[in-house]
Amino acid sequence: LFLHMALYLSALFLVLSPGKAVAFLAVNQCLFGVYLGCAFAPNHKGMPTFTGDDRPDFLRRQVLTSRNVRGGPLTDLMLGGLNYQIEHHLFPSMPSPHLRRAQVVVRAYCEEIGVPYHETGLIQSYREALTHLHRTGEPIRRQRKAS
Repeated sequence: LFLHMALYLSALFLVLSPGKAVAFLAVNQCLFGVYLGCAFAPNHKGMPTFTGDDRPDFLRRQVLTSRNVRGGPLTDLMLGGLNYQIEHHLFPSMPSPHLRRAQVVVRAYCEEIGVPYHETGLIQSYREALTHLHRTGEPIRRQRKAS
């Protein structure tokens, strides 16, 4: 990892002036952070959480606290397989390309045993996550208005 970073930084500073290299690094890191946030956010935000005695068994905990994101090969590529969050949590060592096939089995089994399986499109997943975050922040916004 260190060698990779050293080679990357060396190449960057050889090709660009120091100011442009630093600017490139800053923009690159910011955009990469936004990308990672967009890949991770739609999977759990706004889903139920369980603690203590209301904590269900492993299967139900993974299915009920995760949201899958529907899509095709482009969504799979953009989200790195994390759009199959339920299957990813049930089978963490399964290679991402196989999660799509596991989804068919998991969804059918959930239907058979009566466990709700939540799957939505990408835009709707962001809408659900942002709605949850907005609702969660409401008490803080009210408190600020009162101050």
